[in-house]
Amino acid sequence: MTLARERDTVGASAFFRKTTLDNGVRVVTSRMDHVHSASLIFLYGVGSRYEEDSQAGVSHFIEHMLFKGTEQRPDPAIISGQIESVGGIINASTGREGTNYWVKVPAAHLESSFDVLADIVRNSLFLEEEMDKERFVIIEEIHGVNDTPDDLVHDIIDEVVWGGQPVGRSILGSEATVGSITGADIRAFMEKHYRPERLVIAASGKVDHNQVVEMAERAFGDLKHGIGDTCGLTQVRQSEPRVRLIERPTEQAHLCIAHAALPYTDERRYVQGAIDSILSSGMSSRLFQEIRERRGLVYSVYGYFRQYADVGQGVVYAGTDLQRVDETISAILNELSKLKEHGVPEDELIMTKEMSKGRISMGLEDSRSVASWIGGQELTFGEIKTPEEVMVEIDSVKAADVIELAREMFREDRLNLALIGPYSDIEHFRSLLTL
Repeated sequence: MTLARERDTVGASAFFRKTTLDNGVRVVTSRMDHVHSASLIFLYGVGSRYEEDSQAGVSHFIEHMLFKGTEQRPDPAIISGQIESVGGIINASTGREGTNYWVKVPAAHLESSFDVLADIVRNSLFLEEEMDKERFVIIEEIHGVNDTPDDLVHDIIDEVVWGGQPVGRSILGSEATVGSITGADIRAFMEKHYRPERLVIAASGKVDHNQVVEMAERAFGDLKHGIGDTCGLTQVRQSEPRVRLIERPTEQAHLCIAHAALPYTDERRYVQGAIDSILSSGMSSRLFQEIRERRGLVYSVYGYFRQYADVGQGVVYAGTDLQRVDETISAILNELSKLKEHGVPEDELIMTKEMSKGRISMGLEDSRSVASWIGGQELTFGEIKTPEEVMVEIDSVKAADVIELAREMFREDRLNLALIGPYSDIEHFRSLLTL
């Protein structure tokens, strides 16, 4: 068993504590005495952009297979049953730069739940019969996305923006790649990338930091430190607007418009967050008010930013009547243009800031949200800011910052459109991509 290098690092206002084991595993906790739950997340700094093209989808396949049996718990029902029998929840998620495994349980069951998560990430069997069953499940998941235009269009816009690069690939992989992944592929990928220095263990709720550190040492202290391969940098290769049409006899047009954006490593990410809120946070946002409420063009319209270590993109989605797709595209671009040309009035910016801060405060009432906050920041940035520190950053955003970044991001030569519906005239839609 290895001893911890940092026995007691306390965050500002005692919001969190952090300990790093000798092999690089980081343990971060936040105690919440007013709750009765404990949430535990194992966050690994590896995801789909670390995959070879021929093995696209292996990260997501691993996430599924870790619930399919270990020597100690050979039946998948034992794994879920041990958590759910006490009222808990167990789940996982795969992204492009991270994979998370988590539980939320009554606090008294934290130690046994830690043992379940540690067992599945260290001792899963990857039996051939279980792999074949789960392979079919994942392929059906891929089919489900392909049959759901308002899901599929988001994958398509990623492909349009990033081409064949890993950040533009579906996290699920393809039917061909998932069909060819073997148990040996999974073991090799985990050996290469599930390294101790890429693991953050985050716990929040009615938890004791030293107890969580001791559990981490027992479960992971024997892992040898070693840096796995990093993912390649994404190249920005766009110099003119791009359009991808998926011609289908749909009842509604589904579209995404994407534009350039910042990576999360850029200190102006708080300005970008303000732009996100101005355009698309809630029913009072500009996109909702103009495109749904005033013009009645859509039922659903919203935006989001995808931010990675080296690149980023902003996306606006809308579903609209087949005959009003041109008007909807122009209306969305007009909102980007207005922000780029005229910026944001001070009163609207103040309201946006207060909304963002309020959502942070309300969002951290739950133990899982707090565990995600401390674990996600530690994994992404190597440091944790308290909610109060982030609110200071939000308050520091100025109207001049907003218009400056809007002019940098909203560029005609970096506009992209993905559209699913009964359309075939690419040049017509390309002509609409003007600011």
